[in-house]
Amino acid sequence: MSGILKRDNGALNANPNIFTYPRASNINITTHGSDWYWTVTAVMAMSTIAFIGVSFTVPRRNRIFHYIIAAITLVASIAYFTMASNLGYAAIPVEFQRSNPKVAGVYREIFYVRYIDWFVTTPLLLMALLLTCALPWPTILYTILIDEVMIITGLVGALVASSYKWGYFVFAVLALIFIAWNVAWVGRKHASAIGPNVSRTYLMCGIWTIFLWSIYPIAWGLSEGGNVIAPDSEAVFYGVLDILAKPIFGAMLLYGHRNIDPATLGLKIRDYDDAIHPLEKRSGIGSAAAHQSHHNTTATSGVNNGTHPAVAGDNTTAGVTGTHAEKSTV
Repeated sequence: MSGILKRDNGALNANPNIFTYPRASNINITTHGSDWYWTVTAVMAMSTIAFIGVSFTVPRRNRIFHYIIAAITLVASIAYFTMASNLGYAAIPVEFQRSNPKVAGVYREIFYVRYIDWFVTTPLLLMALLLTCALPWPTILYTILIDEVMIITGLVGALVASSYKWGYFVFAVLALIFIAWNVAWVGRKHASAIGPNVSRTYLMCGIWTIFLWSIYPIAWGLSEGGNVIAPDSEAVFYGVLDILAKPIFGAMLLYGHRNIDPATLGLKIRDYDDAIHPLEKRSGIGSAAAHQSHHNTTATSGVNNGTHPAVAGDNTTAGVTGTHAEKSTV
C-alpha cells in the first residue's frame, strides 16, 4: 500500500544542476526573418508617429487614449528593432529535436526581448480597453496583474529546456482565460450600462483583442514550445499578430472614441486653460470653502430626484462631440 501511495519527485532529475551557455545557437532567423522584423519595426514606428499626430487634433484633456496607444507601438518598435538586429535573444536547448533542416539542431534562438515588449505593452493595451468600459480601478489593476503573470510564465516556459516548460504554459493559458472572462463578460456589462457608443466600441475592440490573444498560445506551442516551425516562420506568425493587436487595434479604438466624451467614462482631466468654476474663483482652488460650497450646490441641484446629472444617450455631454471636442463644458 505504501508503495502505491509513494511517488518519486523527479523534478531534480528533469532539471539537473547543469547550466550550459553555448557560444552560438543553430536554429536561428535568416536574412528573410530579419527583413520581416525590420518591416514590422517600420510599421510600429510609423503608427506611433501617426497616433501622436492624430492626438493634436483633439484637446489635451482628451488625449489619454492617443497617448496609451502611441506608447504601445513605440515600445513595440524598439523591441522589433532589437530582433531585426539579431539581438535580445538567448540560445536555449530544445525539448524536441526535429529532422526538418529548418529546425534541426540543439539550441534554438529565443527572443526574450519579445516578452519584455509584451510585459510593457499588454498592460497598456488592457488599460485602454478596460478604461473604455469604465471598469472599476481595482478590477483593472487585478486584470493587469494576471496579465503580467501570463507574460512572465510564458517567458519562463520559453527559457526552460525540459518538459516543465508546459507547466508554465498551462499557467499562462489559465491567466489568459481569466483575462478573457473579465473582458468578455464583466467589461461588456459595464460598457452596455453606459450607452450604445461605448458598448459598440468596446465590443468591437474586445472581441478583436481576445480573438487575437487566443492565437498567441498556438504560436508559442509551435515555436518556443515544440520547435515545430522555423524562427523565420515564428517571426511572421508573431509579427502579423502584433500588427493586428497593436496598431490595428489602436486605430479601431481611437475611431470608436471619436464620439465618446472621456468624462462619460469617469476620465475628467483638467487642462491649464480650462475655465475655473466660479466658486473656485471666489474661494480659491482646492480650498475647504470651495469644496463645501460646491457640495452644497450639487446636493440641491439635480440630485433631489435620486438620479445622477443627465448624460446624453449617445455618451456625449452637451456641446461635446467625443474626443474631438474643442471645448468641454465645466
